Amino acid sequence: MNFEKLDNVSEEQLPIAKHKQHGWKHFLGLYAGEHVAATEFVIGATFVALGAKTMDILLGLLIGNILAILSWTLITAPIATQTRLSLYTYLEKVAGKSMTKLYNWANVIIFTVISAAMITVSSTAVRYLFNIPAQLNWYPTNSWFVLVVLAVGAVVVFVAMYGFKAVSEFSGICGPWLFVMFGSGALVIMPALSESVLGTTTLHSFKDFITIGDQSIWTGVNAYGKPGIGLLEVIGFAWAANTITHFGLIDMALFRYAKKPIYGLATSSGMLFGHFIAWVSAGIMGAGTAVLVKKSIIALDPGDVAFQALGLSGFVIVIVAGWTTANANLYRAGLAAQAIFTRYSRRQTTLAVGLITMVVACFPFVFSKMLPLLTYAGLLVVPVGAIVFSEHVLFPKIGFSRYWVSYQKLTHSTPAVASWGIGLAFGFGLNALNIMSFYYLFLPTWVVTIIVYTLLAQRYGASKEYPEEMAEMASHDKLVEAYHEEQARVAMPIVEDTSLLSKALKSIAWISLIVTLALASITMFASENMAHYLENRETFYTYGFVCTILYFTAAYWALKRQKALQA
Repeated sequence: MNFEKLDNVSEEQLPIAKHKQHGWKHFLGLYAGEHVAATEFVIGATFVALGAKTMDILLGLLIGNILAILSWTLITAPIATQTRLSLYTYLEKVAGKSMTKLYNWANVIIFTVISAAMITVSSTAVRYLFNIPAQLNWYPTNSWFVLVVLAVGAVVVFVAMYGFKAVSEFSGICGPWLFVMFGSGALVIMPALSESVLGTTTLHSFKDFITIGDQSIWTGVNAYGKPGIGLLEVIGFAWAANTITHFGLIDMALFRYAKKPIYGLATSSGMLFGHFIAWVSAGIMGAGTAVLVKKSIIALDPGDVAFQALGLSGFVIVIVAGWTTANANLYRAGLAAQAIFTRYSRRQTTLAVGLITMVVACFPFVFSKMLPLLTYAGLLVVPVGAIVFSEHVLFPKIGFSRYWVSYQKLTHSTPAVASWGIGLAFGFGLNALNIMSFYYLFLPTWVVTIIVYTLLAQRYGASKEYPEEMAEMASHDKLVEAYHEEQARVAMPIVEDTSLLSKALKSIAWISLIVTLALASITMFASENMAHYLENRETFYTYGFVCTILYFTAAYWALKRQKALQA
């Protein structure tokens, strides 16, 4: 069979081949690594500052994160596994190039802001090392902090331009360590909180934990002394925090590789172990740090919190988590910009976007306002997800033609652009009128966009039949399937590294994590008084940092050996 017309087509424009699909373990690891990031320090501490109550946090985060898992499983994963396309490619098929260009602009803005926030978070660790004051205003108040941000940002931009593949591989080994460090930080800081509330460094029951939470962490009173947010707001944010990726369907790019749609449940590694545990732990670390340094939690930044809870390892977690997350998002922003400015290379657009990102990162509001920024970013792209959902799920059920824009060979879809605009006007209009909590704005916005797009698409030709065009597309799909079968036949098999040295390196990595967690547990459960606590904490600081070095050395060495086999 002749595949010449496919050889020049970008791989991104074709469905994912069967031999490139992954099992559920791949997605467990992927979401574990992606959803434990430097932002968790900010978000966890923000819940404390917003005045949530302890049981509202525990129940609200559990319910909200379960709703997020179900959103990926019931909406994103089925569309991704049925089409095997990324959202960008699928959107061009159903809405034309002009809509895709608008959407890329939205992505440039969103990922630039998120990248800037991560650079700022990483910079808080560096500024702590140089004794630069915390930046608590929306604008920078110290020229040295600006220099630190620009230096950290320059590294991020350079790596996003030239070394992103290496960083993404390195990010994959960060997940287990990040889990352990967030849990360890909460364990290490809890005796100090217990001493300040209960007068003893040891907890004897879950009731003691609730008492500490109510009196010293999630008190129900915000940083300004007023009643804080309630259960519904906590649920809403936990659900809305990732609307960009589930209701907004950006994670079609990931789940197009899934063998089955049920693998959407693998997001639980990121939501339950990542967001739920990490946000609770970050809240505990933030409140404990406030007690230890005798400051309000709103006067602290991630660098303060990480150092008090984790010692030198705290600097590593803030810098690494911020750096790896910033690189991934800046890379996405560069790709989106390159899709708009096609005359320039991805490196050139990444540099241009990166320079803007560095300037934005100098303003601390980008990380101090992460909750509303993430929610509004989700609201910006949810209408696009609604359009794709309508086209893929709803249209076949009501007798409309899926891909009618492609059948008509249109480059501009008036229904899609108009529906996005109306959806945004509706969502942000509700927010301006303060009719409902802004955490839930994505739900009515999604529904309204579906209704508007369906009605407009019917008027522009979606209700018509296109038998010849459908037959042509079916023929093309068969050609792609045969092309993939040929690729699978000549593909190199994956070779697992089973050498003794690699097994030893992996064992060292895991043992170092176990030792770290054991040291944190000793600090939590074997500190009879403050003297013992301070002694145990210093031991954790010292040997926890040694274990951190051992973990990354052994894990990265093992990764490089595995890659050498694939070369």
